[in-house]
Parts: sequence; structure tokens; C-alpha cells
Amino acid sequence: IGLVFAPSRRKVSPEEARVIVEAVKDPDSVRREKTIPPSMVGVFVNTRASEVNRVADFCGLDWVQLSGDEPWEYCHEIAKPVIKVVKVGQGRSPEDICADLAIGARILSSRGFLAILDSDIKGKHGGTGKIFDWTLAQPAAKKFPVMIAGGLTAENVAEAIKMVAPWGVDVSSGVEIEGVKDVAQI
Repeated sequence: IGLVFAPSRRKVSPEEARVIVEAVKDPDSVRREKTIPPSMVGVFVNTRASEVNRVADFCGLDWVQLSGDEPWEYCHEIAKPVIKVVKVGQGRSPEDICADLAIGARILSSRGFLAILDSDIKGKHGGTGKIFDWTLAQPAAKKFPVMIAGGLTAENVAEAIKMVAPWGVDVSSGVEIEGVKDVAQI
């Protein structure tokens, strides 16, 4: 479950996020429902590492997703496991994407590594609803644990999974009606 701390209509405060995390991970509920709670991911964009670490610790996050322009080296400063967004747009080849992910895999080799391939829309950091050319992601998905994002909906996510075979998908605006998640679409 992604909790957005970046400027967005989905933004939550650390206090709101902590309440959500505590509710999702409530031990009594987990025991009663016999379920494994989902991982809680904090989404940040170009935030100081010290602030990311403070919020992640305060909220009890499992992962930190970096959706901005943070370089791979920045990931060393983050205490929690990292999911790094890599932009895919015009002018990027599958070889460029794989080379970028190879840098991340090397830098994060001792900590685990996940990447999200997302549409590169100038001035935007996710939530654009724009699809990128999924064929660009195919070679990366064969070599690295990647998720794909960008314009995924209930109507096209199966096709994206079949075409790319990613580790996972990141869906948000594509399953909303007027800015609210729609259970039927999810």
C-alpha cells in the first residue's frame, strides 16, 4: 500500500499515515483474519534523506519509494529498503534502461533492489495516467526485479503483465473515479 508524502492530491501527513499503518498492521486483526499484512510504502519526491528516514521510522513503513530525480547513490542514505522510479520516455532505449538499472543493482546489491519503470512526463513525478512503450521494459524485466507503472487500468493491466512479465505493477490513478480508488476497478 503506497502512502504519498510528496506534493499530490493523494498526500497524507505522517500522522495520518501512522494511523493507517497501525490499522493495517493491527496484530489482533491480522491474527483474526489469518492474513499477512501488505507492505507499507512511503512515496517521496526529492526529499532530504534525513526527512525520509524520520517519516519512515515514525510511520512504521516497510519500504521507501523514491519517485523524484534522486541519484542511485542517494539510496545509500535511506535506512529502509528502496524502490526507485526510473523514467522511461522518448530517446531511451532498452539498453539505456538496463544500464541504468545495472547501476542501481550494483549500488543496492547488499540491501535488495526494486525499480519501477514509469512514464517520463516533463515536470511530473507519477500519477500522469500516461502509458509508455512497454516493449522498452521487456529486456529490463528479464534481468531485474521491476514493476511497471504509468497509465495502467483495469482494462490494460493484464496486457501489460503478459507483454512485460514484470515483478509487479504499480496502479493508482487508473483505478480511480474522480480521484477516489474504485474497489471494482482494483
